[in-house]
Amino acid sequence: MSKRFFGTDGVRGQVGNYPITVDFVLKLGWAAGKVFGDSQLSGQGRKLILIGKDTRVSGYMFESALQAGIIAAGVDVSLLGPMPTPAVAYLTRTFRAQAGIVISASHNPFQDNGIKFFGANGFKLPDEIEHEIERYLDLDVVTSESIDLGRAHRVTDAAGRYIEFCKGTLPYGFSLAGVKLVVDCAHGATYHVAPDVLRELGATVHELGVQPNGININDDCGSTSPDRLREKVLEIQADAGIALDGDGDRVLFVDHLGHEVDGDELLYIIAKSRQSNGKACRGVAGTLMSHFGLDKDMAELNVPFVRTQVGDRYVIEAMRERHWDLGGENSGHIVCGDITTTGDGIVACLQVLMAMQGAEQSLYELKQGMHKLPQVLVNVSISGSADLGQAAVLGAVNLAERKLAGSGRVLLRPSGTEPIVRVMVEGEDITLVKELANDIAEVVAAAAK
Repeated sequence: MSKRFFGTDGVRGQVGNYPITVDFVLKLGWAAGKVFGDSQLSGQGRKLILIGKDTRVSGYMFESALQAGIIAAGVDVSLLGPMPTPAVAYLTRTFRAQAGIVISASHNPFQDNGIKFFGANGFKLPDEIEHEIERYLDLDVVTSESIDLGRAHRVTDAAGRYIEFCKGTLPYGFSLAGVKLVVDCAHGATYHVAPDVLRELGATVHELGVQPNGININDDCGSTSPDRLREKVLEIQADAGIALDGDGDRVLFVDHLGHEVDGDELLYIIAKSRQSNGKACRGVAGTLMSHFGLDKDMAELNVPFVRTQVGDRYVIEAMRERHWDLGGENSGHIVCGDITTTGDGIVACLQVLMAMQGAEQSLYELKQGMHKLPQVLVNVSISGSADLGQAAVLGAVNLAERKLAGSGRVLLRPSGTEPIVRVMVEGEDITLVKELANDIAEVVAAAAK
């Protein structure tokens, strides 16, 4: 329940045996209200849940449904409006709320939407709390007596609070004066936040993707489509381009030469900067999708490295278990655990810009120390579940691994949010890597029919 995606017609995604509809979202709000309104869980006094959302049109509908359910359970609601996912995690702690809810489908198209929960500590919910919410979903909604109903109010300064938080993550006196940046907000939740953060730090900022209309979120823009950002960086000769996704928990860069800088490279740059500046990087958590050479790069920096399953939840779990402060995914989901509790595109962006300033080097120069093999990722659309254990699929993977001869790897992974299987191949020869990725993708597509 920490992250669910679905279409507005309820056909994409379920929680347990329940198709997700407006009625279900209302019930989900009531169930969450009952759980977080439990005095044993959240202490005495009035209880509060925050609701934020991204800019997709269906967010208004689900916001109202959640609000109604939570109020019916006797819990107060603070409406944040369009706000980045990490901002909701931060504000949940700031307001001493019992929980924060984000209505967003992250980097997905506008037709999808989803719900994410944060606990009072700003982290995703533990399994036992999710299970308790699911238990209430099997019960009938019982509205509190009128005197006990929750109350709702809108937080008018949420964006300003988060902007000040982001700026406060940098040392006193840090300035981006003289730095020219392009920022693409994907017509998403950072459209009214990210440009202001950079501008208030002194940068000259050129904005893209800051005119949301409810249906253009992530549409040929943002971290999943950096072509327009690249063109603008080259056109105005900017020092760097910054691409955020629809809910602001991911960031990718484009350097001044127009080359994309992915999440693994950003992890490398941040870790190296921390080591160089005397702020020891105790370890870095990556995922199975992290580049093949990242292990070696971290070893050269004398920084421990571990791979987890794909997903920010697993990255954060690994970081917390080891008391590490840095982790992330090559998609640009970077977690700076010494600063915040979840992936934060703006916070990670500022850490990279601080590394550039500290080293007095361009982004292009900073990333040169990382060893990257050519990597090709092919997304295979499927209509149902794909059996990746079929003999044909296993045979194609084994053949590819023999051809790579130990100098690369193959990874197949069903997406947790979209009806696709990701086929990833890494190796020294880009021509061979492309050929193998496409060959395996064809086999996977045939097996899914």
